Amino acid sequence: AKVGGKGLFVKELENNLLSNESDIAVHSMKDVPMELPSGLIITCIIKREDPRDAFISNQYQSIHDLPNNAVVGTSSLRRQCQLLALRPDLNIKWLRGNINTRLKKLDNNEYDAIILAAAGIKRMGWENRISSILDTSECLPAVGQGAIGIETLSTNQTVNKLLSPHNHAETAYRLMAERALNKQLNGGCQVPIAGHATINNNNLELNALVGQVDGKKIIKASITGSVSEAEALGRELGNELISKGAKQILDSITI
Repeated sequence: AKVGGKGLFVKELENNLLSNESDIAVHSMKDVPMELPSGLIITCIIKREDPRDAFISNQYQSIHDLPNNAVVGTSSLRRQCQLLALRPDLNIKWLRGNINTRLKKLDNNEYDAIILAAAGIKRMGWENRISSILDTSECLPAVGQGAIGIETLSTNQTVNKLLSPHNHAETAYRLMAERALNKQLNGGCQVPIAGHATINNNNLELNALVGQVDGKKIIKASITGSVSEAEALGRELGNELISKGAKQILDSITI
């Protein structure tokens, strides 16, 4: 967020699309801004992997097993605020780099534990490194976490036709609700906003929160409705969080 704003992780790929150097761009939907550049569309969203967060440690099995003042690594304000709400004694230390780099820092004893997206670890085939999965009641996932989207030129009919069968409808509806929530809050991927949608028998439930970075105040809300209303549900829940004070929290955060 300090370097490139909301589009830091996708801008270069989008420029390749717009200059016809690439036919598709593959993104983690967690990193995709709510507004796409003119002429680009998310053509399909692949079936979602586990959206939850993974607790990884070489000594401890869960967040509750950590000793007082343990050093926990994360690159996410969303995770930080929820971890400190659970364990105010923890020493949260910023963690950068790709998955390999982060695991190496843990193995070099720079941290007692680190928190990473479970999806990335599982896709790499490194599930054996996961000590435990954080329940969504403990750490609500980021909007779009665990989902991969494919972006294309809206005019590239040949490619879009090839990709359309790969769209996973349930995942797409879940992300529609989550992303509408985030858009209503004017949030990016580097703010303490969490949003997680589930679908059961054509009913969509969306849980969300906005928290102070220190974890001392967390605003939560949820909403349930028809899958067909996914986007409207996200907007409505965003407005509910705003009415409870979410905007004041977000406005006070300087990254």
